[in-house]
Amino acid sequence: MPSRHADGHLYIDGAWRPSASGRFGDVEEKATGARIGRYALGGAADVDLAVDAARAAQPGWAALSAPERAGHLRRMAEHLQGRYEELVTLSMRETGGVRAKAEDEVSTTIRQLGISAVQATENAGEILPPYKAGKLSLSRVVPLGVLGVITPWNYPMNLAMRAVAPGLAFGNTLVLKPAELTPIIGGQVLAEAADHAGLPPGVLNVVTGDGPDAGWPLATHDGLDLIDFTGSRRVGLDIAASAAAVLRPIRLELGGDNAFLVLGDADVDLAASLAMVASLEFQGQTCISSSRHIVVREVAEEYIAAVTRRVEALRVGDPLSGEADLGPLISTAQRDRVHRTIVEPSVAMGAKLVAGGTYDGLFYRPTVLTGVTPDMPAFTEEIFGPVIPITVVDTEEEAVALTNGYPMLMNSVFTADLMRGMRVAERLQAGEVHVNDAHARHGAENQMPGFTRRQWIGVQRTPLDLPAWTADPAGRP
Repeated sequence: MPSRHADGHLYIDGAWRPSASGRFGDVEEKATGARIGRYALGGAADVDLAVDAARAAQPGWAALSAPERAGHLRRMAEHLQGRYEELVTLSMRETGGVRAKAEDEVSTTIRQLGISAVQATENAGEILPPYKAGKLSLSRVVPLGVLGVITPWNYPMNLAMRAVAPGLAFGNTLVLKPAELTPIIGGQVLAEAADHAGLPPGVLNVVTGDGPDAGWPLATHDGLDLIDFTGSRRVGLDIAASAAAVLRPIRLELGGDNAFLVLGDADVDLAASLAMVASLEFQGQTCISSSRHIVVREVAEEYIAAVTRRVEALRVGDPLSGEADLGPLISTAQRDRVHRTIVEPSVAMGAKLVAGGTYDGLFYRPTVLTGVTPDMPAFTEEIFGPVIPITVVDTEEEAVALTNGYPMLMNSVFTADLMRGMRVAERLQAGEVHVNDAHARHGAENQMPGFTRRQWIGVQRTPLDLPAWTADPAGRP
């Protein structure tokens, strides 16, 4: 195995090199603040080198046979699998997620490489109906060219691989800029895997750095054939505006103010358990987290009590201790945003703090707010923190009306009547809706863009095997 030179270096054209600025940033363990590594602070000059390298490498990479490209992807997967325990621990330290989250992230990353390796060799195109007799019409899959990929800090490894693996499989070359809060697991580790797998120089390049100095030069680079960005809505709008000016293709996955609807006939115990997953998994720091709990009045009191019991029993602490249900938030800035711009103003406007609302360093107690109204930040904002804001309504119609009209990625509906749940799901303006379930993570993220909006609806028909920490504490062993 090649020695690892990632610490404090960029990976450009198959070589580890310092940034043009020569500057570094420290990577900290989120639970303790301990330094666990460093990353190079790349800039526009480094992005230029990386894009040039990717452009030069792309024709040769695309000319390889699909089985050859697939072989490289499989070797990357084997390398990561061989480091599985190390990477799980690294993910816990660098992101602040508990072990289950870290295992999910590393496993999904490895699985994505395997899926893309298979896809590369399955289908090179289609035979189409000819437009007139005597003609033969064929379509074939061709690479776009050079892809720029900018990834977030919450699931840095597998959100990067979601673009990197299929991009490589189909003959594209890439420049990856991971989030500055998670540059090791989100970037350096993937560069090490590419180096180990023997990818030709320039096929995968990794430029670490902050958003203004490295991210924006990549997002607006003239040498890209597509920019793929996962992150905040504000930055996504800026990237979209820049791309529109030169007609550059983009792929964006942005945040959403997702809703969690509990109808009057819902199984309240099930809904309350899944509320823990929907709003508190990875401390609520995902784009599919539920930021609004809209509950029909006839079950509201029971639901609030069930949610509060569960929240008050959760353990917040160092993920490596093995005794924490929730870990720390990703940064001081994120903690202050949750507390000072969402929780405190909402309480000042009349919301009731039922549980939580306190913190120790980056450890924020899971929080329940009731009496939340549509004019409060706890209703209008994507929270990205461990907060459950509850809004009580009188009817299903009111619940649907309050749900729609906001940017949303994934909603949930709880009802004893599955057909009713499906009817409500069809009325919700979200790309993915779950009935009696949450966070199933399939469907919407793999849909191809087109001229119609496709909605994925998942219906949970059988009892769920939920994590122990989501259960009512009164019934726990």
